[in-house]
Amino acid sequence: MAGSESLITLSATVAAVNLEKREVTLMDAQGDSQVIIVSDEVKNLPQIAVGDRLDVTYYESVTFEVLAPGEANANVAAAAVMDTAQPGEKPAAAATSELSFVATVEAIDKAAGTVDLKGPEGNTRTVRVNNPENLDKVAVGDELLITVTNSIAVEVSGASEN
Repeated sequence: MAGSESLITLSATVAAVNLEKREVTLMDAQGDSQVIIVSDEVKNLPQIAVGDRLDVTYYESVTFEVLAPGEANANVAAAAVMDTAQPGEKPAAAATSELSFVATVEAIDKAAGTVDLKGPEGNTRTVRVNNPENLDKVAVGDELLITVTNSIAVEVSGASEN
């Protein structure tokens, strides 16, 4: 099995909150702002205040395994789990999702560091690989079991120190 993973952490300060529209404007350390729409799953939105610091951790892992001929199962499997803060607490949430599917290698471009994959519904997508040495592990026609895992944790950690 081979693949790649990445971890991103960031902090932003709440610059504005529009409860009616469920919009929160976040400002990063460089002064850039972005408006995000907060889903109804976030029950404690009124607890967020201008000046609060929002900490986000995002993890993504993509793995692949070359399957033996005839081993592929055309099914797509997906799972997700979510947890949110209790009523009255500062908003926080953690969610993890995992998607597994089989794709067929249609083309490999080692110079560009890409592979063309044909998905279970017949769609083809060119994917840039993070580890070019992984291109030596596959051949045109191989079937790959690909698993994508995403996790995110968001927490309002208190008033900004600025």
